[in-house]
Amino acid sequence: MMLRRDLACALAAFAVAVPEARGESAAESTFERIRRTHVVRVGAVGGQAPYCVRDLASGEWRGFIPSYGRDLAKALDAEAEFVESTWGNAVLDLQADKVDIFFGLNPTPRRALAIDFTHPLFNNLFTLIARPGFRPSTWEELNDPSVRIALEIGTSYDQVMSETCPRATFLRLKTNNDASLAVQAGKADCQVLVALLALSVLKRDPAVGTLVVPRPLFTATTNAGLRREPDKTWRDFVDNWIDWNRGLGRMRRMVVDSLGLVGIAEADIPPEVSF
Repeated sequence: MMLRRDLACALAAFAVAVPEARGESAAESTFERIRRTHVVRVGAVGGQAPYCVRDLASGEWRGFIPSYGRDLAKALDAEAEFVESTWGNAVLDLQADKVDIFFGLNPTPRRALAIDFTHPLFNNLFTLIARPGFRPSTWEELNDPSVRIALEIGTSYDQVMSETCPRATFLRLKTNNDASLAVQAGKADCQVLVALLALSVLKRDPAVGTLVVPRPLFTATTNAGLRREPDKTWRDFVDNWIDWNRGLGRMRRMVVDSLGLVGIAEADIPPEVSF
């Protein structure tokens, strides 16, 4: 009788476990969902030309991130669906399955603990928008309590500057636009931004400050973030798409074409900025 009861218990446990195991194995991957629905959900940050900006009249998303998203979707016989977010929420939105891909992220080690990253889209340069009279020649000059640095909270700027200039005084604000306003109002000495965004801000409103490129030159790759999942087919496909288009020069061309949104010509790009 004991043997029969043990056998019955084992069979009952197996009957419960099998459906659960089948349910886990049958979980749809990102790539499978995209192929089924023909929709790629792309993270979009408004008001960040030439990266991403939404036309208020038409609702159309423009910039090189929407260009990347549409081109990637086209390669999959799909449509791009843009989901508005912020740079600070990018990782959370990927983890929560709100978006399938978030272009324009720096692959910091902290972020890499939470999400996967693709191959680089292009290289970018960290710069400053500085108030009049403030022109540090090195990053080390910022590492002082008397220096007020404005930046968007939770971004790669926040992570990098917290490590490289821990003694500085930080104004951690909600958006990059808020940080620019802090510099313009004299509440901060500088704002940390990658070169493409800094050029855009200063082209739109030169009164915000001046562009400063401290030494040594600090470059970082700009990649796309993906939700971490066991099936790497989606990541492999995006890497293939990036490598193919970088080889053809199309990744750079989409960036250069988007600079026209903020009135920047290729000749306006400082020689230090290479992507």
